[in-house]
Amino acid sequence: MSKLVIVGTVAFDAIETPFGKTDKILGGAATFIGLAASQFNVDASVVSIVGGDFPQEYLDLLANKNIDISGVEIVKEGKTFFWSGKYHNDMNSRDTLATELNVLADFNPVVPTNYRDSDIVMLGNLHPNVQLSVLEQMNTKPKLVILDTMNFWMDCALTELLNVISKVDVITINDEEARQLTGEYSLVVAARKIHGMGPKYVVIKKGEHGALLFHKDNVFFAPALPLEEVFDPTGAGDTFAGGFAGYLAKTEDVSFENMKNAVIYGSTLASFCVEKFGTERMTDLKSKEVHQRLQEFKNLTQFDIELT
Repeated sequence: MSKLVIVGTVAFDAIETPFGKTDKILGGAATFIGLAASQFNVDASVVSIVGGDFPQEYLDLLANKNIDISGVEIVKEGKTFFWSGKYHNDMNSRDTLATELNVLADFNPVVPTNYRDSDIVMLGNLHPNVQLSVLEQMNTKPKLVILDTMNFWMDCALTELLNVISKVDVITINDEEARQLTGEYSLVVAARKIHGMGPKYVVIKKGEHGALLFHKDNVFFAPALPLEEVFDPTGAGDTFAGGFAGYLAKTEDVSFENMKNAVIYGSTLASFCVEKFGTERMTDLKSKEVHQRLQEFKNLTQFDIELT
């Protein structure tokens, strides 16, 4: 089984959707990624930073999922990163109400010594220079480096972002971000342009419309499972990335064919994430439920047709 390093935010979120609202709850990209990856019982470590206001019970929650938290820096006198947002009725668009960087503003990640030989590195959404500093700490070249980013960095740190993109194997972004990064409307053309920037594999997430995986001239599409109710989309993209990375770490196979399975696992776990506020659904998710939903995915996408 491969070691997995996860770098990203461990944070507080406050969320409002048409179904209700929360006060500060557990959030952050690395949290969602870690919880999803923990479904595969992999040897994973989260590298992040929190303030003295961060509850010990949240750290214990991660540790109890067999996630190494020795790389989570605690700044006793500081405050934890906080994000607040309000979703529109379509649940696809949202308004950011507050972003408080707090201790994240001075975050210099330190990868635990015993994880600097990890086979897979998952770079959650952070400033590109912070992501790059993680790669520079690795003692050996990872078998696979996965990068998640967003349009904010394309707006304010494009040069740095292109630098880190050139050093990764897989990039996961949504369709809007792929179009912004490349200036191309066609996602097939956009993926080809992103290949030219460095990554061998491009994953383009389309929210409720599934995800696309590109490698050279090969394309794979995984639909999103139709759900009766989407309660809170926060963290769904990170959960997808965590499922994707966790499955690859467990199977130790980073071929295109196996990445298809990783995309299906990522989509399956993301479908659970949206069913409750924040991380609530992911913290008590049972493997039996995951297997059952995987069967639903299989039934949704499998068919026999006679070609004439």
